[in-house]
Amino acid sequence: MFETLVSLSGLSALLTLIGILVVAFAFYTHGMSFSNSSGLVIFDRGGLNHRESMDASKDSSAWKNLDISTRTPVIYCLFMACFWLLIGSIAGLIASIKLHEPDFLISEAALTFGRMRTFHLNAVAYGWLSLGVIGIATWLMPRLVHAPIPFSRLIFFGGLSWNVALTFGLASILLGYSEGVEWLEFPFWVDLIIALSGALIAVPVLISIIRSKVRHLYVSVWYILASLLWFPILFFIGNLPHIHEGVEHALVNWWFAHNVLGLWFTPMSIGIAYYIIPKIIGRPIYSYNLSFLGFWTLAIFYSNVGVHHLIGGPVPQYVVTISIVMSMMMLIPVISVAINHHMTAFRHLGAVRDMLPLRFVVMGAMMYTLASVQGSLHSLRALSRITHFTHYTVSHAHLGAYGFASFILFGACYFVIPKVLQTNWPYRRLISLHFWLALIGIAIYVIFLGIGGWLQGVKMLDANASFMESVLVTIPYLKARSFGGLLLTIGHMVFMIHFILILKRFVDKKKGKSS
Repeated sequence: MFETLVSLSGLSALLTLIGILVVAFAFYTHGMSFSNSSGLVIFDRGGLNHRESMDASKDSSAWKNLDISTRTPVIYCLFMACFWLLIGSIAGLIASIKLHEPDFLISEAALTFGRMRTFHLNAVAYGWLSLGVIGIATWLMPRLVHAPIPFSRLIFFGGLSWNVALTFGLASILLGYSEGVEWLEFPFWVDLIIALSGALIAVPVLISIIRSKVRHLYVSVWYILASLLWFPILFFIGNLPHIHEGVEHALVNWWFAHNVLGLWFTPMSIGIAYYIIPKIIGRPIYSYNLSFLGFWTLAIFYSNVGVHHLIGGPVPQYVVTISIVMSMMMLIPVISVAINHHMTAFRHLGAVRDMLPLRFVVMGAMMYTLASVQGSLHSLRALSRITHFTHYTVSHAHLGAYGFASFILFGACYFVIPKVLQTNWPYRRLISLHFWLALIGIAIYVIFLGIGGWLQGVKMLDANASFMESVLVTIPYLKARSFGGLLLTIGHMVFMIHFILILKRFVDKKKGKSS
């Protein structure tokens, strides 16, 4: 046990050091400044005080050339991300229905709850969210360093090998081959390919930053670069086989599971929002100093947060207490980011109303605040004793992974794809339909499942109530969850259909030019 704690502490310190080195590199290259004027670096001449729409024809020639330069890897990653989102959400809906209709689809072993739920988690986490943020970051980096990404084919091949490994990993889950540890279910050889693919994708990004000639590296660069360096280390270490067993493995499991959320999806999504919100509005972020504080404190505090999931478990209590303290300290970066995103957006509510991609991103930023504050509070022992081992935790997870990360990714996709293809979306109303399906669906999902989970926890603590009572009290709320999941899945179908339609329009446009 002691050796495990020492190794996890050392790895957490390493992850923090990487974040510090990213900032130190920015200082060394004169790429970091505390001045609010540094937030203007994302605007070209005439871009300030001018709203940037989805219409690529209105962009300057410099932006157009940079956007087109990453077309192949960006579209590949985003299309595959959308594919895995749709497949993963169908699996999630099947798993959700099984919780209140246990005889639903029981003829095939591959369709049992254990396999469907695990398939859903991995398809959405490593397919949709991971490939999605990689695609958007690939588009974003040339705009941030004002130069094309060198060796961009490496990103495409990295995405290709990632998808191949993901396909084999998901197939192994459906066939019943799993490591049996949440977030770490894939066979080790699949994990190794994904980790190497992530490292391969990071190389061109790192080279483009080293070669950068911009006077300042914008805050989004810090977040994206740090997460691209964090992920391969996290994923490889978390999946090393035959190193830890039993309780020690549980410590490693939750160290990894929370860090893949907080040091991979979260910094990527925050970095994307830091660009999309001011860029569409046409005004710099509210306080550039706060962006620096948010990045530093995320790097310092987050790596030890995950062990609060083991409250009440057979682990040293001081380790859990440290995790709880770190969880509460996470309010510092959360509030820093919230002030910046919300104050920037709330000063321009007209743009939020009119610009559909911005509507997604701002809503995602708001849910980041809610999910993070909720997460810090229910890490406290007094609340955790009620919410632990209940559906409330699932509600919270979806508020973060879907309400926060996915909403920002949806908005970024709607903003980026037409610029990369130089083709407008065919139907604006489909974007609006997707927004409302997603918003209503996740609201129903999170609210009802959260209430059901709380009631479940109260029943489980009641010595006079049977365990079956704690199960039955959740049934109406599980049905509401499935309805919310159905709305989300319909929204994903709308998104996928619209994606295919814009690709068809792009192909038809190219055929017309060639003829």
